[in-house]
Amino acid sequence: MALQTLNPHRHPAAASPTPAPVPRRGHAPQPILHLSPRRRLAGCAARPRAVAAAVSGAVNEARRRGRPPHGAGEGGKEADLATLGNLCVDVVLSVPQLPPAPWEERKAYMERLAASPPDQKFWEAGGNCNLAFAAARLGLRCSTLGHVGEEMYGKFVLDVLQAEGISVVGMLENTDATACRQAYETLLCWVLVDPFQKHGFCSRADFSEEPAFSWICKLPADIRTAINHSKILFCNGYAFDEFFPDVIASSINCAIDAGTAVFFDPGPRGKSLLNGTLDEQRALEHALRLSDVLLLTSDEAESLTNVKNPIEAGQELLKRGIRTKQVVIKMGSKGSIMITKNVVSCAPSFKINVVDTVGCGDSFTAAIAFGFLHDLPAVNTLTLANAVGAATATGCGAGHSSV
Repeated sequence: MALQTLNPHRHPAAASPTPAPVPRRGHAPQPILHLSPRRRLAGCAARPRAVAAAVSGAVNEARRRGRPPHGAGEGGKEADLATLGNLCVDVVLSVPQLPPAPWEERKAYMERLAASPPDQKFWEAGGNCNLAFAAARLGLRCSTLGHVGEEMYGKFVLDVLQAEGISVVGMLENTDATACRQAYETLLCWVLVDPFQKHGFCSRADFSEEPAFSWICKLPADIRTAINHSKILFCNGYAFDEFFPDVIASSINCAIDAGTAVFFDPGPRGKSLLNGTLDEQRALEHALRLSDVLLLTSDEAESLTNVKNPIEAGQELLKRGIRTKQVVIKMGSKGSIMITKNVVSCAPSFKINVVDTVGCGDSFTAAIAFGFLHDLPAVNTLTLANAVGAATATGCGAGHSSV
């Protein structure tokens, strides 16, 4: 198997554009300190020239090739990328300590947060919105498929997505009159940042045995149509927090039937799904085997394969797959790797001053999608993905207000 690599002396490796998830720590609840937007912006670092050069170089390469994007004009696919679920509002707060670990204490902590919602200046459109923002800024046509409520948080998400030219396809076809009002509310994710810039996360989805939108029992017709009209369907492990496993499996089947490529990132949920209910295990296996592109950190790849070496773990996932064309391993400060049937390609990370790592993985994925659609060489795609992830880290978080 051939090995392709980018000369690390041209693009020095350093801070990670796609860091490993920060474990949640068990501290007693403390008073909440709102994080001033001015404080967040004050720490923003200038992006190094190498990052900007890598982004412009990849875009110019796509133009030079002069090819229509992958699948362009086939079957009336108006969208380049559609994301499944995970449309939430991130409420970004500074706290003296991260949330406690015990389930009951953590739930009480979140309820205290929700009792007095902070000003809108602390809100960000989160989850898959970050991926859609990054992809749209690379010139891809994006749609988001999921549910947001009719309250102020839902309106906020719709407004910021619309401002970025991103369409939203809702999932209200299968409403359940017996469901409680909260079941239809927009998901809030509390993004808590301690003085050491480590992150903790909590939402109501963490405290329910059923998916947050358990009233969605089958894939709505409008969602099927949107998948049919997209070149890529992206799904990650957090979709299992919102939808039943059968709904997720149905979306993947719909994409395959429509000739839509499937990107799947199991994320931190992959390990728990592997040991979850029988339906969760089957849906996870379904996604891993039938996706065209898999995206994982090295730790996530190891947890799903029991293989420590990231290249060998990627090769194992490729071997298990039925349709898998690429396995992309995010290596943090060591860069990233793409494994295909015949080639292993790698590219180093970039030397940057890290300000905020939230959304780096989403930006990375957007660039992988860009490279896939424009048939860029693997090394070029990885370099672009590392650069876009690094650029996000030099700003102040992800979302529509990132710089």
